[in-house]
Parts: sequence; C-alpha cells; structure tokens
Amino acid sequence: MPVELQVNYGDEQVLVQRVARSGNANKVLIKVQPDGRVLAKAPVSASDAEVIAAVKKRLRWIFAQLRQFREQAEHVIPRNYVSGESHLYLGRRHLLKVFVSPDDKAQVKMLRGRLEVTVREKSSEKVKALLAQWYKIRAQEVFHRRLSVLLPQLLWVSAPPRLRLQIMQTQWGSCSAQGAITLNPLLVKAPRECIDYVIIHECCHLAEHNHSERFYRLMEDAMPGWEAVKDRLDQSAGFIFS
Repeated sequence: MPVELQVNYGDEQVLVQRVARSGNANKVLIKVQPDGRVLAKAPVSASDAEVIAAVKKRLRWIFAQLRQFREQAEHVIPRNYVSGESHLYLGRRHLLKVFVSPDDKAQVKMLRGRLEVTVREKSSEKVKALLAQWYKIRAQEVFHRRLSVLLPQLLWVSAPPRLRLQIMQTQWGSCSAQGAITLNPLLVKAPRECIDYVIIHECCHLAEHNHSERFYRLMEDAMPGWEAVKDRLDQSAGFIFS
C-alpha cells in the first residue's frame, strides 16, 4: 500500500507516493506519471526522511515534468467517438468515420488513413468499445511481430517470453518475477520505435529486475540512444491515454 509523503518547495507542496522497490536496490527511484502522480520507489530499509531528501534533490526536474504533462493535457481534446475525430495508430493520426447501418456487421476497418467503424445503432459507447477491441487485436499482432524481430539482438533472452495484454492507466509495460511480460495495448498507438523501446525495456528486466547499472548497460547495447525514444513516448502519453 503506497504511503503518501508531503514535500515543500517554496510556496508549493508536492504529494509523493512512496512505494517499495523489490530486490536489492538501494537507491530511491523518482517517477512522474502522466496523470500528475509523483512516485518514489524506495528500499524498505530507507526512512521517510531519506526518501524526502531524495525527492528534494530532484524537485526542479519533478516540476519540469509536471509542467510538461499539464501543457500536454491542455491540448488533449476529450474523445466523443464521432466522425471527424483523429485517432492514433503506430504514431500516425487516422480520421474516424462512423457508419450507422442496422443491417451490417459491427466492425472496424482501416482504409487509406481512415478508421471506419460500422455500428448498428448510433452510440458513442459502442464505437468506443469496437475501437478498443480493434486496438487490442492489432496490439497482439504488432507486439508479437516486433518481439520476434528484436529477439536476435537480445542475447540474454534464451526463449521468447510470454506476452500478455492489460490496460494500465500509468504504465506501458511490466515484467513479472516469473518472466511474463505484460504490455499496455494502448501502446500500439505509439510509433514503432517507441513500442520497440518498451519491449526491450521489459526484456532487460528478464535479466535484471531492478534498474541497476547492468540494466542500463543492456538497454544501451540493445537500443543506443533509447533515452530520446523514451522522452518521445512520455511526451505523447497524454494523447495516447486520452
């Protein structure tokens, strides 16, 4: 259960959720989520005072991240799932066209830069559900294909890991202690290199479950310049999760 800590920065206050880091990691890892939550992943042995001290050292960076996510949110238009909207797929925007036809099969087709959704009755909720299912099917195909392409360069992976899909509000992926990788199907909205980054990131956790020096060496070997790709993905999070 996360513990909430309060950190003062001038006249402003930052609420930080402290969560436990697994394994033998001895550093406090700070993360700012697209929804504005600030997480401090800390060893169980660290005191709250030590966690707060670690957060204070990165307050300027934390506020820069929060400001960036807020600016993104201002430009995110709430989805109504009606014709004329644009929806992302593999980093490209596709115009949504909704057809209402009581006699036709409810389905989604991607044609010439458009996402064409057919529903039997006018309902934005049905359009939303159909698109969600379409994204999930596409994600399953794309993620498995990209994993098979990437595996030859991931020399520490002896066998293809088991892939699962799960909608997550603040995460792109995770790797279990048993070696199963879970990916967020919404990631299929991102460019291919961003998908590759998340897959490689989680595959690095197959060898090193913590964000250790070895973990980052594996990342750099498998994807030189991965930090720029991560930044691109983080910057587009508001649009992908909308």
